[in-house]
Amino acid sequence: MTAHAWDPDRYLVHADERGRPFVELLARVGARDPRTVVDLGCGPGNLTELLVQRWPQAEVVGVDSSPDMVEAARSRGTDEVRYEVGDVRGWSPERPVDVLVSNATLQWVPGHLELLPRLVESLADDGWLAVQVPGNMGEPSHVLRRELAAEPDFAAYTRDVAEPSSHDPETYLRVLQDAGCEVDAWETTYLHLLHGEDPVLSWISGTSLRPTLQALPDDLGERFTTELAARLREAYPARRGAVVLPFRRVFVVARR
Repeated sequence: MTAHAWDPDRYLVHADERGRPFVELLARVGARDPRTVVDLGCGPGNLTELLVQRWPQAEVVGVDSSPDMVEAARSRGTDEVRYEVGDVRGWSPERPVDVLVSNATLQWVPGHLELLPRLVESLADDGWLAVQVPGNMGEPSHVLRRELAAEPDFAAYTRDVAEPSSHDPETYLRVLQDAGCEVDAWETTYLHLLHGEDPVLSWISGTSLRPTLQALPDDLGERFTTELAARLREAYPARRGAVVLPFRRVFVVARR
């Protein structure tokens, strides 16, 4: 797939809404006194800092494949977290990890079900793996982007762009049970109330839209954005000054 870059500032525009699943995922992790806690796919580090609050005596490490995200995380000035550039597909800890969190990351890793047993192997005995991925790929915010990208004017540029994908909670549960874990899996659909001009476009511009726009020349990118904004406005009409964005999230917490 074509490589793309992340923008920490753009990603943090909806930091509160993006952070809520992380908090609810963390609430189901029962580790009491872990020595090592890793946030795999830490992004700009704003949520990684919650791991320090939860387990202040632990060594907390944030790992992300984006140098821009890691730089943004380091710039937050939190000495309690060590940030590293690393790819989840080849990541291996120096020693077994007591808590491994991967929040809104694995959807960008093709075939990530095959990765889960290896992540379990990186855990210490009685270690915890906590994963959250979006499960909304069938919603208009994704479908309209894919349909527009497949049209003749854009397809030559976008056919190889990265596409997020995930599975249902039971699939994750079965894979992690087979890896020898006790598993808690569930899903939640949030109804985010978004404000401002073209708020759904703003939402996806920090995540799923980025690979597509980066694959397009500037002039086509502007055309694509204008047309997609119009289609999203029709799909998500504003009511009482806000747009409702249904967002399904899939959660799984496994204990080795």
